[in-house]
Amino acid sequence: MEIVENLDQINHPFENAVVTIGNFDGVHIGHQHLFTQVKKEARQIQGTSIAITFNPHPMKALGLLAPPLITRNDQKRELIEKCGLDVLICIPFNTDFASISAHNFIEKLLVDKIGVKIIIIGADYSFGKDRQGNIDLLKSEGRRLGFKTIVSPWINDSDTHKERISSTRIREIVMAGEVDQAMKYLGRHYQIRGKVVKGRKRGGSQLGFPTANIKLHDELCPKAGVYAVTVETTKGRFQGVANIGFSPTFDDHIFTVEVHILDFNHDIYDTRIRVNMVARLRDEQKFSSIQELSEQIRTDIQIAKDILNNDPS
Repeated sequence: MEIVENLDQINHPFENAVVTIGNFDGVHIGHQHLFTQVKKEARQIQGTSIAITFNPHPMKALGLLAPPLITRNDQKRELIEKCGLDVLICIPFNTDFASISAHNFIEKLLVDKIGVKIIIIGADYSFGKDRQGNIDLLKSEGRRLGFKTIVSPWINDSDTHKERISSTRIREIVMAGEVDQAMKYLGRHYQIRGKVVKGRKRGGSQLGFPTANIKLHDELCPKAGVYAVTVETTKGRFQGVANIGFSPTFDDHIFTVEVHILDFNHDIYDTRIRVNMVARLRDEQKFSSIQELSEQIRTDIQIAKDILNNDPS
């Protein structure tokens, strides 16, 4: 996949460009369906399948209160590349870009710069200065400038067939700790990423269960508690148990993300790891002694193994 990080990199329009535009936070099943449509239309006209997104999130760039990101920019790129598109255009979003009128956005950017022949967007798509552009404008300008507008239907929850799959709903699920439910919206487990840093050195010495302490890179953090996880490290992929929260037994009121990686004996300090959140096991709780906490961790590990050994992913 070709990645374009600045519009100045585009020297001439793409061949028969089929385009979709959005923030694509989470690259969830709805986004994936959109990308599949883009690829299908591009094949039919021997064209170029293109996704256009923005960095940073437009609300952040405009100084507004933005939701926590499900996927930071690096992960979003990786996930979009896996979807098999030809080109990802990641536009640096700033106040100058936000001031472009809807008409100029269509004519100068989509048509003249990118060479759009088909645009596929969701039913609530808006764009341009003060979000004045909408589907009706795209369709009318398309007739004038020679491109087709396709409105893609929402993709609903596979269980209820009613609730729309959306980034907002995924954030709610993750923040509630219902990470097992995130799979049906994302098509994968929700993942947090971070750097392994020095911790308080009590996991191995006091509890008998050494942990990797993570400095989170992600904005969206699951609800405090204990989770069954898989961990992707520089040494391979392993099962694990993660604790997110304040470790109330130690009463030091410091928020941490700690992962005990099963059957693991490697030095991974200062490396970056990825933690796939498979299932929530329990709330954090305060134990009367370190020994009682250690016994609970043994139980957590066994429950986590049972879950992870039956996880189809």
